[in-house]
Amino acid sequence: MMNKVYLLLGANKGDRERNLSLAAGFISGEVGEILQHSSVYETAAWGKEDQPAFLNEVLLVNTALAAKKVLEKIFSIEHKMGRVRAQKWAQRIIDIDILFYNHEVINEKDLIVPHPFIHERRFTLVPLVEIAPGLVHPVLKRTMRELLDACPDKLEVRTFKPL
Repeated sequence: MMNKVYLLLGANKGDRERNLSLAAGFISGEVGEILQHSSVYETAAWGKEDQPAFLNEVLLVNTALAAKKVLEKIFSIEHKMGRVRAQKWAQRIIDIDILFYNHEVINEKDLIVPHPFIHERRFTLVPLVEIAPGLVHPVLKRTMRELLDACPDKLEVRTFKPL
């Protein structure tokens, strides 16, 4: 059986565009076929704001892997790309988060799906709404469009236009 997983990619260190592209390549090769990807958005850092802006995008991936295996693969990809997890919300070469895995609710020590902060982050909701506005959050029972409309986060999220 194939599973639909929404992944959020973010980078604010090094060549941000290249990092997103490399990560998508690894995901395609190791996790599954990328069915859709949002535009790339630029956003001020969230949580720890005294750092460079992030580029973010959301991918919809078709995978045969179980959720736990997807998590292992994305950690492996982050590690391969040079990500070091030293400080929460610090600058990073790449960050890959599982937003949704099918319509499942998973609450384990090292894996919480849907991602617990989706509804609080414009940088996640804007690209999600672009590719899946009607997707219903299985816990909050609201669409991505409804969550974005009610989102308390006021950080600007703008479409990234490379030079």
